[in-house]
Amino acid sequence: MPRAQAQDLTPRAYIITPIHSNAIVLSYSFETGGILINPTLPISNAKGTLHVPTASYSHSLDFFGRTANLTAVLPYVVGHFKANVNGTPQAVYRSGLYDSLFRFSVNLKGGPAMDLRQYVGWKQTLLVGASVTVTAPTGQYDPMLLVNLGTNRWSIKPEVGLSRRWNNWVADFYGGVWLFTENPEFYSHNAMYPGVNTQSQNPLGALEGHLSYDLKPRLWVSLDANYWYGGKVYRNGNVAVGTLESNSRVGVTASVPLHKHQSFKFSYSYGAVVRVGGNYSDLSVGWQYSWVGRPD
Repeated sequence: MPRAQAQDLTPRAYIITPIHSNAIVLSYSFETGGILINPTLPISNAKGTLHVPTASYSHSLDFFGRTANLTAVLPYVVGHFKANVNGTPQAVYRSGLYDSLFRFSVNLKGGPAMDLRQYVGWKQTLLVGASVTVTAPTGQYDPMLLVNLGTNRWSIKPEVGLSRRWNNWVADFYGGVWLFTENPEFYSHNAMYPGVNTQSQNPLGALEGHLSYDLKPRLWVSLDANYWYGGKVYRNGNVAVGTLESNSRVGVTASVPLHKHQSFKFSYSYGAVVRVGGNYSDLSVGWQYSWVGRPD
């Protein structure tokens, strides 16, 4: 898996918008550094360089009187990977779809469903929200290969989020847990493993925090950090030693308005604490077009 969902850094994920708001985001990420390969395999010093263009669409709605949001994300990955296999340097190239992602979030406190007219006069204080994120096994996957873009499993993440504004400052805090189904065909039907291998993973807890500041309307910067723990891996029911994760990433994000409907977002993050997993840097840029109702 080239990207770990627990490592996401997304400021202002629970800030609400008027109902019938829409947003299309086209983004590009460049990631480089170490990647995690099952330590029970004779592979060491695994590194990768990934180019990840992504398209997403979000829509807000009235959910029993509360503001809610639906988001769908479709990433594509172009990756170059290299590692030592049985002491011999090897390199592979992969290009294809990564697993698609779907998220539903709803405001529980502080943000009733509002149309644009009501929203203009509303001021944020404390917001409390909840969300469910699901990744579907739609990515490119071949069980005969060790390095794949897709995961060949479902993942689900229930989460609770808080957002508090003080004048130009916004503080966000999220807590959730990733739950995974079993991969029924992990590195199988090949010369090394002619049979079928299964791979499963324990739940992975994730905490995330952000502190952002509005320089002017729609122009803001954020300091970002997260921490995740757990996710021990099992192959054929046997624990894979050295797969318990306890890692943290830090980064910075900036959003810059271009037009009343358009904005750019820039972000950079790196592994601050990496005990198990991929120690990589991520540089991203995204273009967003948003509107309420029908696009102008």
